[in-house]
Amino acid sequence: MKHQTDLKYTPPFAVLLPLMYIIVLFCHNPIIAQASNTEKTLMAVFAHPDDEITAGAILNKYAEEGVKVYLVVATDGRFGTNDRTAHVAGDGLAALRREEMQCSADKLGIELIHLEYEDQLRSAGGYDGHIPHIRALMKDIYDIIERTQPDAIITFGPDGWSNHMDHRLVGASVTQAFLSKKWGKPINLFFVGRPSNGMEDPERKILAGQDIGYLTTKVPYSEKNRDTFIHALACHKSQFGEDALERMMERRSKDEEKVVYLRKFVGPTESSDTVFNQ
Repeated sequence: MKHQTDLKYTPPFAVLLPLMYIIVLFCHNPIIAQASNTEKTLMAVFAHPDDEITAGAILNKYAEEGVKVYLVVATDGRFGTNDRTAHVAGDGLAALRREEMQCSADKLGIELIHLEYEDQLRSAGGYDGHIPHIRALMKDIYDIIERTQPDAIITFGPDGWSNHMDHRLVGASVTQAFLSKKWGKPINLFFVGRPSNGMEDPERKILAGQDIGYLTTKVPYSEKNRDTFIHALACHKSQFGEDALERMMERRSKDEEKVVYLRKFVGPTESSDTVFNQ
């Protein structure tokens, strides 16, 4: 009987080795692992030029991963005067802050949509001054969501990050635009936040903090993202002044955690006829 000695035996491990290599490659290569984000769109909506300080590092992170990132800034920042600089409120400061905001967006690698709404949203104008202004802003935000079709939106929550009235109003306006209809695609809405357990001042915890249990989305970023964000932050000289900027940049450069905390808006999934748990 003739034996077929020319057939080669292939050990099972040799067959599995290429498959194992592919699995390891996809799990550990960040470029391949992030490829799923290349078709995604992220929109961040804040009140003032420099508010991207709250999430700039992850905006840069996602832009580097191939996400289309839009930053919508609602107001012109014309009243952003402070003790650190000698700028005067008005058109000149608004023009300067527009340039600073574009500088920051360019460094972060994101697309800026800078709206023309007046700083403080004309709150001094009473009902007749403020209400038409904020209604127009809400409709603009709605239109931008329609046009950009984001997969995720980041904005301010009820705390407004620092309890600033403009922050809270812009966040509420974004939330209302989001809730006003069922969008044609799933959109995740997030509120940027800070854990209250990291705050020492009891009043600050009440006004601007959130229990860590609510901040269940924790987006990490790299040292490179942090350094890029620090350089973007340096664009806002009108708000911080040289000395304060140096101190802030030095403090940020020592951040060990390198994470942005977000609270996801979660809508109801079932109907009920009571306000109490069953």
